[in-house]
Amino acid sequence: MRNIILLFLFILFSVNTYGQSSAFGFKGGPLMGLQRWDNSFQTEPLFRYQGSVFIESYEEDSPFSLFAQAGYHIKGSSLRTYSTVFIRPDGSQQTLPSQFTPLEFRNVSLIVGAKQRVGSGFMGGQPYYMFGVRGDYTVNTKFGFGDPSINPFYSYIYPFEGFVRKFNYGFSVGGGMELPFSKLIGMIVELSVNPDLSQQYNQPAIPNIRNPNPYGSSSLITIPERKIANLTIELSVGFRFIHKVILVD
Repeated sequence: MRNIILLFLFILFSVNTYGQSSAFGFKGGPLMGLQRWDNSFQTEPLFRYQGSVFIESYEEDSPFSLFAQAGYHIKGSSLRTYSTVFIRPDGSQQTLPSQFTPLEFRNVSLIVGAKQRVGSGFMGGQPYYMFGVRGDYTVNTKFGFGDPSINPFYSYIYPFEGFVRKFNYGFSVGGGMELPFSKLIGMIVELSVNPDLSQQYNQPAIPNIRNPNPYGSSSLITIPERKIANLTIELSVGFRFIHKVILVD
């Protein structure tokens, strides 16, 4: 993470040194969060939002540029438990209602990378593709545990705060379109995929936990090992501004 911050600062310094032109702007939009849970159950997508500011090098005749980007992203997944009926030892029934549980990891991300423009596109726009390396810091989390008094077992299948990793890393790849309004102002539309290479959550197996199911065959259970990695698919719309520097002899 420290190396990525240093590279981010280096790009900021580079595009503003020696009178170089640059482009900058902001973008944001919807995000679909997915997570891979090892040794556990299947999760569902989490739909949230993200936003970023960026700066990039700019040369009017060059299709290639370096960029740095900082943003806020709500990553994670969701759990959906369905209504279940338990039979008590006395023969009576207990119904556990369905619950929807969002699992949010609220991250600040830094990305540094390269952008390549190709051909020409719709309405005079400029298509491009990009690739960057990314570092994330988890500011906080929000795990919607539901009501444990309705079903105490739910609180044993969720992540525990103590095993959340604050620093993570991965890469981002995507493409989009630059749509100019004038020579200095334009709009961008971008779609990116952002997988983590590290684990947002790393929890070893936890044995000898009191069984929350009073009708279970054992009074103690083991919570299995869990390793969770993030992946997001993000759609961004934003504005791009060009700062031109004209050198006069």
